[in-house]
Amino acid sequence: MSENINERYLYTQNRELSWLRFDQRVLEEAADQTVPTLERLKFVSIFSSNLDEFFMVRVGSLFDITQMSDDEIDNKTGWTATEQLRRIYAAIPNLITLKREIYGSVMAGLAQYGVKDMAMGELDIRDRKRIETFFKQEMLPLLSPILIGPHHPIPHLANKELYAACLLDGKRGEKAIGIVPMPTSLPPYVMLEDGLRYIRTENILEYCMPALFSDYKIRESCILTVTRNADISFDDEKFDDNEESFRKQVKKLLKQRDFLAVVRLELSKPVTDFFRNKLEKLVKVEPEQVYVDTCPLNMGYAFGLAGDLPADLSRQLVYKPYVGRWSENIRKEESVLKQVQRQDRLLMYPYDSVDPFLRMLNEAAEDPDVQSIKITIYRLASSSKIAHTLCRAAENGKDVLALMELRARFDEENNLAWSQMLEDSGCQVIYGMEGFKCHSKVCLITLRSHGKTHYVTQIGTGNYNEKTNTMYTDLSLITSSQVIGEDAAAFFRNMLTNNLNGQYRQLCVSPHGIKNMLLRRIDEQIKLGKDGYICIKANAVTEREVIDKLCEASKAGVEIQLIIRGICCILPGIPGYTENIHVSSIVGRYLEHARIYLFGKGDSTAMYIASADLMTRNLNRRVEIACPVFDSKKQAELKRMLEVQLRDTDKASRMMPDGTYTRKFSGEHFDAQAYLMEHSLHLPANEEDPEPTYGLSRKVSEFFQRTFGRKGR
Repeated sequence: MSENINERYLYTQNRELSWLRFDQRVLEEAADQTVPTLERLKFVSIFSSNLDEFFMVRVGSLFDITQMSDDEIDNKTGWTATEQLRRIYAAIPNLITLKREIYGSVMAGLAQYGVKDMAMGELDIRDRKRIETFFKQEMLPLLSPILIGPHHPIPHLANKELYAACLLDGKRGEKAIGIVPMPTSLPPYVMLEDGLRYIRTENILEYCMPALFSDYKIRESCILTVTRNADISFDDEKFDDNEESFRKQVKKLLKQRDFLAVVRLELSKPVTDFFRNKLEKLVKVEPEQVYVDTCPLNMGYAFGLAGDLPADLSRQLVYKPYVGRWSENIRKEESVLKQVQRQDRLLMYPYDSVDPFLRMLNEAAEDPDVQSIKITIYRLASSSKIAHTLCRAAENGKDVLALMELRARFDEENNLAWSQMLEDSGCQVIYGMEGFKCHSKVCLITLRSHGKTHYVTQIGTGNYNEKTNTMYTDLSLITSSQVIGEDAAAFFRNMLTNNLNGQYRQLCVSPHGIKNMLLRRIDEQIKLGKDGYICIKANAVTEREVIDKLCEASKAGVEIQLIIRGICCILPGIPGYTENIHVSSIVGRYLEHARIYLFGKGDSTAMYIASADLMTRNLNRRVEIACPVFDSKKQAELKRMLEVQLRDTDKASRMMPDGTYTRKFSGEHFDAQAYLMEHSLHLPANEEDPEPTYGLSRKVSEFFQRTFGRKGR
């Protein structure tokens, strides 16, 4: 491209600020009156945990950069790490204000049902006695009050744990700080006798603090929590092939995570400047790193509240239960393994159940023709059926290889435990490439019959995790393609020999293959000009070279639809640069997680599903897989999924040229996720496709024709 570097900043935005705008969209979902009230409370909680992770990881990494060198600049804006931090810290107060307003609205909605988060001052005598008894009998024995003064050491405050803090006056006029850790073994709240109202445990602790510091007068108090940098790094070069040493290093680094620098201090209420300054010095933060948030500082309790309310009331306040259906194109009465050897199958989670894949894996564990099962593992469920099946397969004499990524952030401990169990059952466990996380989602089943080797390969966009398969929208392609199977077999051989430069006929494998494929496919559409078309569904877009190539395509007249849930560093609609780029984001009941790359229209369409987002780390510093989809029926199903999402007006937002978002609603209500819960995009097994509308409404089918240039083939 011909633009100089300053012009390149005209159509890009900072990834951190884009991330905060995504989290704002999550928070705004809590303001949607059509969402059940307890689900709205959960969205406030999700916003809070997202923001926690943002500070732990993104702010933490920027903080590290400022400590080493501030010469590195953001290639989307030209800002240094210090400038990025300044803008981040300035953007947070507005989000906290919005959170407070929405949280207040949600709690008012719950109060209409009698569900209330009570303060100690609101309790009657009977309830107060109940809480005082709880404090004396269950809380007090666990409490460890700490006095901080000239002769008392400063305690370590653990990451994201709650503490009650108070400013104390001694009898001789001396001042001190009192800190009381909230025991993690205590429940997050205590239900009152009516079973509807509750009081959060940290509020009980703050109220009862005078009993803990009886020799002092409490001038003021608050609840606080600190957020620490959690961006630990893994120097796997030190360990060569010693996997046990690598496991020990991961455990060691996990312990270090809780002792890294504080990047944020949160207070539950405004305090005097004197007390605030004392707390700032205590945890070593600057004033701009301190935030007052009158909402609960730990919102995780929201997910357990429904189970403690009366069942008939709880049902009114949460989503109607939904169980993914058994895919129509897979017969229940026949072996799944045999069916997929005849024809490819595509599962769309959570609308399709994960059960067909689980059954296929179980069949493979018992089938005498199956010689081996090889799988990549990034995040497993805490009680993983998949892991247990792999163990059983190994015990049955199958050759089972698990490429386990121990460095999956915040899942390291769970993966450590599973890796040990898999090894104990006879599975071969390897831990990925030096310096490159393995984020690929591939499972290869190798069969031997009649003197020939056959493959069944599953390629996914999401983790092998039965829990998230019911909460995230993901894709799972199962194919008996011999070429893809041979590619997958080569992939595992390459991983075993640390070969990042392997050659593949159809699979695209990063850190080299996927970006090259994307750039080549975009170039093909550039040659078509106004007849070109690109539609990409992903979680994020940050990779500079891909962004510049999409801008080049827009200049050539190519229509580009980006369905990006989270971070999107390319700005649409910038005159002279990105007029033909349209960006939308869906935030709804399910977390949009599938990745689909589509290039072209009609018979010339090229399609892929992938584990990779269009991010610098995914395309350049991770091992990822993108798999082409050749089967015309499977292509049609993917196109229909994209088309349904492009039509969303209820849960979708459109990005504006300045990077902000506006709801797409234009008078016609259409919720893509709700639609897909009710309508399957599959044909029943062995049925012909007489007219490829697949049960879609007339308007949806017409939109599909306009978008992709034909009726779906």
